[in-house]
Amino acid sequence: QVQLVESGGGLVQPGGSLTLSCAASGSFFRLKAMGWYRQAPGKQREPVACISSGGNINYTGSVKGRFTISRDNAKNTVYLQMNSLQPDDTAVYYCTQAIYGYLSPFNPAFWGRGTQVTVSS
Repeated sequence: QVQLVESGGGLVQPGGSLTLSCAASGSFFRLKAMGWYRQAPGKQREPVACISSGGNINYTGSVKGRFTISRDNAKNTVYLQMNSLQPDDTAVYYCTQAIYGYLSPFNPAFWGRGTQVTVSS
C-alpha cells in the first residue's frame, strides 16, 4: 500500500515561509496526480493545491501567488513552498495521492498523517 510521509511543518511568523515535503512509496508515483490539503481547527479539510502526472497545477484562490506545488518524480516527492504566510494558513497540512493522473476530477486515494503549520507572532 502507498505510504505518504509529510515533513517541514512548524511555527513561523506572519510573512514568513515554509516548504513542506511529502515522500511517497510505491511504483506508480509518476502516473498519479498529487495534492496538498489542509484542515484548520473546527473546519473541514480543504484542497490547497494539486499537480497532475504531467505537471498541470490547480491552486485554491486563497493561496494563489503565495504557494507553489512541485514534484520530483526521481525522488517520489511532492513539495509545497509557502510564502507570505498568514495566520489563516494555520492548519494541519496533508499530502494525498489520487486514483488517476489528471486533476478533473481529483479523487484522493491515499493520505499522509499530516504536518502542523502554525503562523503566529
